[in-house]
Parts: sequence; structure tokens; C-alpha cells
Amino acid sequence: MRTGTQVVKAGASFGSALAIAISWTANKSLLWAIVHGLLSWLYVVYYALRYQYGIIG
Repeated sequence: MRTGTQVVKAGASFGSALAIAISWTANKSLLWAIVHGLLSWLYVVYYALRYQYGIIG
């Protein structure tokens, strides 16, 4: 059975890997892929607040 910590780590790893893969496909830049991988969940939160909930202008 997985603990909550293991689930969070798996989710964070998957989110970062997905962000890196999408960034590489779109930009073909290692620097941007690294940046997007590090900031992947921050971007998800920003996107949700701006486009889903309309909180950020």
C-alpha cells in the first residue's frame, strides 16, 4: 500500500516529466525543458486560477 507521501512524489515526478516532454516537443530547447520541469505544478495552478476560475486577470 502506498502512503500519501509516495503518491505525492509519484504525481510530482509524472507532472515534471510530462512538462519536460511537452516543452521539448514544442521548443526543442533543453533550457526551457528544465525550467518547465521545475515549474510544472506552479504553471498548472496558474492556469487553473486564470482560465478555469477567472481569479487572475
